[in-house]
Amino acid sequence: MTTKVVGIVCALQGEARHLGPTVPRHASVTSRADGTLVAIAGVGCTAATAAACKLVEAGAAALVSWGMAGGLDPALAAGRIFLPSEVAGIGGASISTARRWREQLSAALLAYDPLTGGKLLTSSRSIASVAAKAALFRETAAAAVDMESLSVAQVALAHALPFIAVRVIIDSAGDALPSAVRDAADASGQLRVWRLFGQILLAPAGVTSVLRLTRGYRAANRALAVVARTGHLAPGAFALGPDTGGTQGAGV
Repeated sequence: MTTKVVGIVCALQGEARHLGPTVPRHASVTSRADGTLVAIAGVGCTAATAAACKLVEAGAAALVSWGMAGGLDPALAAGRIFLPSEVAGIGGASISTARRWREQLSAALLAYDPLTGGKLLTSSRSIASVAAKAALFRETAAAAVDMESLSVAQVALAHALPFIAVRVIIDSAGDALPSAVRDAADASGQLRVWRLFGQILLAPAGVTSVLRLTRGYRAANRALAVVARTGHLAPGAFALGPDTGGTQGAGV
Protein backbone atom coordinates (compact mmCIF):
# COMPACT_ATOMS: atom_id res chain seq x y z
CA MET A 1 0.00 0.00 0.00
CA THR A 2 1.29 3.44 -0.93
CA THR A 3 0.17 6.52 0.97
CA LYS A 4 -0.65 9.49 -1.22
CA VAL A 5 -1.78 13.07 -0.61
CA VAL A 6 -5.21 13.67 -2.10
CA GLY A 7 -6.11 16.91 -3.87
CA ILE A 8 -9.79 17.87 -4.09
CA VAL A 9 -11.18 20.30 -6.66
CA CYS A 10 -14.44 22.05 -5.68
CA ALA A 11 -16.20 24.57 -7.89
CA LEU A 12 -17.87 26.45 -5.04
CA GLN A 13 -17.17 27.31 -1.43
CA GLY A 14 -20.55 25.87 -0.46
CA GLU A 15 -19.46 22.47 -1.74
CA ALA A 16 -16.07 22.66 -0.03
CA ARG A 17 -17.38 23.51 3.43
CA HIS A 18 -18.37 19.90 4.09
CA LEU A 19 -14.72 18.88 3.90
CA GLY A 20 -13.99 20.74 7.13
CA PRO A 21 -11.65 23.57 8.12
CA THR A 22 -8.52 24.26 6.11
CA VAL A 23 -5.44 26.46 6.35
CA PRO A 24 -3.55 28.17 3.50
CA ARG A 25 -0.96 25.93 1.91
CA HIS A 26 0.23 27.01 -1.53
CA ALA A 27 -1.13 29.77 -3.80
CA SER A 28 -4.91 29.18 -3.84
CA VAL A 29 -4.56 25.71 -2.32
CA THR A 30 -5.55 25.01 1.29
CA SER A 31 -4.88 22.01 3.50
CA ARG A 32 -7.06 20.04 5.90
CA ALA A 33 -5.69 18.84 9.23
CA ASP A 34 -5.17 15.35 7.77
CA GLY A 35 -3.06 16.73 4.92
CA THR A 36 -5.71 16.60 2.20
CA LEU A 37 -5.35 19.52 -0.22
CA VAL A 38 -8.37 21.54 -1.37
CA ALA A 39 -8.74 24.06 -4.19
CA ILE A 40 -11.91 26.06 -4.84
CA ALA A 41 -11.86 26.59 -8.57
CA GLY A 42 -15.00 28.41 -9.59
CA VAL A 43 -17.36 27.06 -12.22
CA GLY A 44 -16.26 25.60 -15.54
CA CYS A 45 -13.61 23.57 -17.29
CA THR A 46 -10.91 26.24 -17.52
CA ALA A 47 -11.13 27.02 -13.82
CA ALA A 48 -11.12 23.32 -12.90
CA THR A 49 -8.01 22.66 -15.00
CA ALA A 50 -6.14 25.51 -13.33
CA ALA A 51 -7.15 24.33 -9.85
CA ALA A 52 -6.15 20.73 -10.54
CA CYS A 53 -2.75 21.85 -11.84
CA LYS A 54 -2.21 23.93 -8.71
CA LEU A 55 -3.01 20.90 -6.54
CA VAL A 56 -0.45 18.81 -8.42
CA GLU A 57 2.14 21.57 -7.99
CA ALA A 58 1.35 21.60 -4.26
CA GLY A 59 2.06 17.86 -3.98
CA ALA A 60 -1.23 16.12 -4.68
CA ALA A 61 -0.65 12.58 -5.96
CA ALA A 62 -4.34 11.75 -6.49
CA LEU A 63 -7.23 13.99 -7.56
CA VAL A 64 -10.93 14.20 -6.72
CA SER A 65 -13.62 16.23 -8.46
CA TRP A 66 -16.07 17.04 -5.69
CA GLY A 67 -19.48 18.70 -5.67
CA MET A 68 -22.92 18.70 -7.20
CA ALA A 69 -24.29 17.60 -10.57
CA GLY A 70 -27.51 17.72 -12.53
CA GLY A 71 -29.39 14.48 -13.09
CA LEU A 72 -29.87 13.15 -16.62
CA ASP A 73 -31.12 9.68 -15.69
CA PRO A 74 -34.76 10.01 -14.56
CA ALA A 75 -34.07 7.42 -11.85
CA LEU A 76 -31.76 9.80 -9.96
CA ALA A 77 -33.44 11.98 -7.35
CA ALA A 78 -31.95 15.05 -5.70
CA GLY A 79 -29.57 14.02 -2.94
CA ARG A 80 -28.45 10.76 -4.61
CA ILE A 81 -24.71 10.11 -4.30
CA PHE A 82 -23.11 9.50 -7.68
CA LEU A 83 -19.68 7.84 -8.01
CA PRO A 84 -19.09 7.59 -11.77
CA SER A 85 -17.01 4.85 -13.32
CA GLU A 86 -16.09 7.21 -16.14
CA VAL A 87 -16.28 10.87 -17.08
CA ALA A 88 -16.73 12.13 -20.63
CA GLY A 89 -17.23 15.23 -22.71
CA ILE A 90 -20.04 15.78 -25.16
CA GLY A 91 -18.89 14.04 -28.33
CA GLY A 92 -15.45 13.31 -26.85
CA ALA A 93 -13.46 10.54 -25.27
CA SER A 94 -14.11 9.20 -21.77
CA ILE A 95 -11.69 8.70 -18.89
CA SER A 96 -12.15 5.91 -16.35
CA THR A 97 -12.04 6.62 -12.64
CA ALA A 98 -9.84 4.67 -10.22
CA ARG A 99 -11.76 1.44 -9.66
CA ARG A 100 -10.32 0.25 -6.33
CA TRP A 101 -10.56 3.69 -4.73
CA ARG A 102 -14.11 4.13 -6.02
CA GLU A 103 -15.12 0.69 -4.76
CA GLN A 104 -13.65 1.36 -1.31
CA LEU A 105 -15.62 4.59 -1.06
CA SER A 106 -18.78 2.87 -2.35
CA ALA A 107 -18.47 0.16 0.28
CA ALA A 108 -18.07 2.76 3.03
CA LEU A 109 -21.18 4.60 1.84
CA LEU A 110 -23.57 1.68 1.41
CA ALA A 111 -24.59 1.76 5.06
CA TYR A 112 -25.41 5.47 4.91
CA ASP A 113 -27.20 6.37 1.71
CA PRO A 114 -28.28 5.03 -1.69
CA LEU A 115 -25.68 5.62 -4.36
CA THR A 116 -25.19 4.94 -8.01
CA GLY A 117 -22.49 4.74 -10.66
CA GLY A 118 -22.23 5.04 -14.42
CA LYS A 119 -21.08 7.79 -16.74
CA LEU A 120 -20.71 11.44 -15.75
CA LEU A 121 -20.88 13.98 -18.56
CA THR A 122 -19.00 17.28 -18.41
CA SER A 123 -20.48 20.18 -20.35
CA SER A 124 -19.06 23.63 -21.08
CA ARG A 125 -22.47 25.17 -20.34
CA SER A 126 -25.30 24.54 -17.91
CA ILE A 127 -28.00 22.15 -19.11
CA ALA A 128 -31.09 24.02 -18.04
CA SER A 129 -34.17 22.52 -19.70
CA VAL A 130 -35.85 19.17 -19.17
CA ALA A 131 -35.80 18.58 -22.93
CA ALA A 132 -32.04 19.22 -23.15
CA LYS A 133 -31.42 16.81 -20.28
CA ALA A 134 -33.53 14.12 -21.93
CA ALA A 135 -31.70 14.56 -25.23
CA LEU A 136 -28.29 14.20 -23.58
CA PHE A 137 -29.43 11.11 -21.71
CA ARG A 138 -30.56 9.50 -24.97
CA GLU A 139 -27.43 10.50 -26.89
CA THR A 140 -24.75 9.72 -24.29
CA ALA A 141 -26.31 7.37 -21.69
CA ALA A 142 -24.68 9.56 -19.05
CA ALA A 143 -26.47 9.52 -15.70
CA ALA A 144 -25.54 13.08 -14.67
CA VAL A 145 -23.80 16.21 -15.90
CA ASP A 146 -21.42 18.75 -14.37
CA MET A 147 -19.03 21.41 -15.66
CA GLU A 148 -15.65 20.43 -14.17
CA SER A 149 -14.94 16.72 -13.71
CA LEU A 150 -13.53 15.90 -17.15
CA SER A 151 -10.98 18.69 -16.82
CA VAL A 152 -9.79 17.34 -13.46
CA ALA A 153 -9.64 13.84 -14.95
CA GLN A 154 -7.53 15.09 -17.86
CA VAL A 155 -4.99 16.65 -15.50
CA ALA A 156 -4.86 13.40 -13.50
CA LEU A 157 -4.38 11.39 -16.70
CA ALA A 158 -1.61 13.70 -17.91
CA HIS A 159 0.28 13.14 -14.64
CA ALA A 160 -0.61 9.42 -14.32
CA LEU A 161 -2.48 10.06 -11.04
CA PRO A 162 -5.49 8.19 -9.61
CA PHE A 163 -8.74 10.10 -10.06
CA ILE A 164 -12.32 9.78 -8.85
CA ALA A 165 -15.34 12.04 -9.05
CA VAL A 166 -17.73 12.43 -6.12
CA ARG A 167 -20.94 14.12 -7.17
CA VAL A 168 -24.37 14.42 -5.58
CA ILE A 169 -27.50 15.21 -7.54
CA ILE A 170 -28.96 18.68 -6.96
CA ASP A 171 -31.64 18.71 -9.67
CA SER A 172 -33.29 15.67 -11.22
CA ALA A 173 -33.85 15.02 -14.92
CA GLY A 174 -37.37 16.35 -14.55
CA ASP A 175 -36.29 19.66 -13.00
CA ALA A 176 -35.54 22.66 -15.20
CA LEU A 177 -32.90 25.05 -13.90
CA PRO A 178 -34.89 28.23 -13.19
CA SER A 179 -33.87 31.27 -15.20
CA ALA A 180 -33.96 33.27 -11.96
CA VAL A 181 -31.12 31.14 -10.59
CA ARG A 182 -29.06 31.30 -13.79
CA ASP A 183 -29.43 35.07 -13.98
CA ALA A 184 -28.54 35.54 -10.31
CA ALA A 185 -25.12 33.87 -10.61
CA ASP A 186 -22.02 36.02 -11.00
CA ALA A 187 -19.10 35.39 -13.35
CA SER A 188 -17.54 32.82 -11.00
CA GLY A 189 -20.79 30.88 -10.69
CA GLN A 190 -21.48 32.04 -7.14
CA LEU A 191 -25.14 32.73 -6.43
CA ARG A 192 -25.86 36.28 -5.30
CA VAL A 193 -28.98 36.19 -3.14
CA TRP A 194 -29.91 39.80 -3.77
CA ARG A 195 -29.88 39.13 -7.51
CA LEU A 196 -32.05 36.07 -6.99
CA PHE A 197 -34.65 38.06 -5.08
CA GLY A 198 -34.65 40.65 -7.83
CA GLN A 199 -35.17 38.02 -10.52
CA ILE A 200 -38.04 36.45 -8.58
CA LEU A 201 -39.73 39.84 -8.25
CA LEU A 202 -39.42 40.28 -12.00
CA ALA A 203 -40.73 36.75 -12.73
CA PRO A 204 -42.76 35.52 -9.73
CA ALA A 205 -44.04 32.52 -11.72
CA GLY A 206 -40.61 30.93 -11.22
CA VAL A 207 -40.93 30.77 -7.43
CA THR A 208 -42.07 27.13 -7.46
CA SER A 209 -39.04 26.04 -9.48
CA VAL A 210 -36.70 27.98 -7.20
CA LEU A 211 -38.21 26.37 -4.11
CA ARG A 212 -37.85 22.90 -5.68
CA LEU A 213 -34.20 23.61 -6.46
CA THR A 214 -33.71 24.84 -2.89
CA ARG A 215 -35.00 21.51 -1.56
CA GLY A 216 -32.65 19.71 -3.93
CA TYR A 217 -29.75 21.84 -2.76
CA ARG A 218 -30.45 20.91 0.86
CA ALA A 219 -30.64 17.22 0.00
CA ALA A 220 -27.38 17.47 -1.96
CA ASN A 221 -25.63 19.17 0.93
CA ARG A 222 -26.71 16.43 3.32
CA ALA A 223 -25.32 13.84 0.91
CA LEU A 224 -21.97 15.65 0.58
CA ALA A 225 -21.71 15.72 4.36
CA VAL A 226 -22.29 11.95 4.47
CA VAL A 227 -19.47 11.32 2.00
CA ALA A 228 -17.09 13.63 3.85
CA ARG A 229 -17.71 11.81 7.14
CA THR A 230 -16.52 8.47 5.75
CA GLY A 231 -12.90 9.64 5.74
CA HIS A 232 -12.19 7.80 2.49
CA LEU A 233 -10.84 10.91 0.78
CA ALA A 234 -8.05 11.27 3.33
CA PRO A 235 -4.38 10.47 2.65
CA GLY A 236 -3.72 6.77 3.09
CA ALA A 237 -7.39 5.86 2.75
CA PHE A 238 -6.89 3.92 -0.49
CA ALA A 239 -4.45 1.44 -1.93
CA LEU A 240 -2.80 2.07 -5.26
CA GLY A 241 -2.86 -0.79 -7.72
CA PRO A 242 -2.47 -1.35 -11.44
CA ASP A 243 -6.14 -0.50 -12.04
CA THR A 244 -6.26 2.83 -10.19
CA GLY A 245 -5.03 5.21 -12.85
CA GLY A 246 -7.40 6.91 -15.29
CA THR A 247 -7.51 5.46 -18.79
CA GLN A 248 -8.66 6.94 -22.03
CA GLY A 249 -11.87 5.32 -23.21
CA ALA A 250 -14.04 5.29 -26.25
CA GLY A 251 -15.92 8.32 -27.45
CA VAL A 252 -19.56 8.87 -26.60
